[in-house]
Amino acid sequence: MDSYKAEEKIAVGCDHAGLALKEILVNYLNEMGHEVIDLGTNTPDRVDYPDYGAAVGRTVASGEAHLGLLVCGSGIGIGIAANKIPGVRAATIHDATSAHLAREHNDANIICLGERLIGQEVAKEALSAFLQAEFEGGRHADRVKKIDDLLKP
Repeated sequence: MDSYKAEEKIAVGCDHAGLALKEILVNYLNEMGHEVIDLGTNTPDRVDYPDYGAAVGRTVASGEAHLGLLVCGSGIGIGIAANKIPGVRAATIHDATSAHLAREHNDANIICLGERLIGQEVAKEALSAFLQAEFEGGRHADRVKKIDDLLKP
């Protein structure tokens, strides 16, 4: 855990189906010394996940936050929404291995988790792995560039 960059700002968001896990992970991020930008939701009332995926995506894409964390029931819909924002590479992950590979190989800048699919401890391990990993570049850089180029007309 010593390799975390405590100066990093992490934007977080969720829908109602991801609220409980988001709150646990926000506390975890605070314990690690990160500055958290919590973009909601903060209530169990029904909300629409695209709103929160887009909000975190825009915050990361603008540079206001270094990385993002999104939680919904499956981690899928909120990630799809975030990926509509140019500059976002949101990855739905299920464990520490997929989390660090998303950063190392795909230069993911937002981790997406499904509260209904992942336990609290696995979610913490995955988040830790995501934050500790760094993009390897090299052969992966050309592939990430091709992904980014898909947004160009």
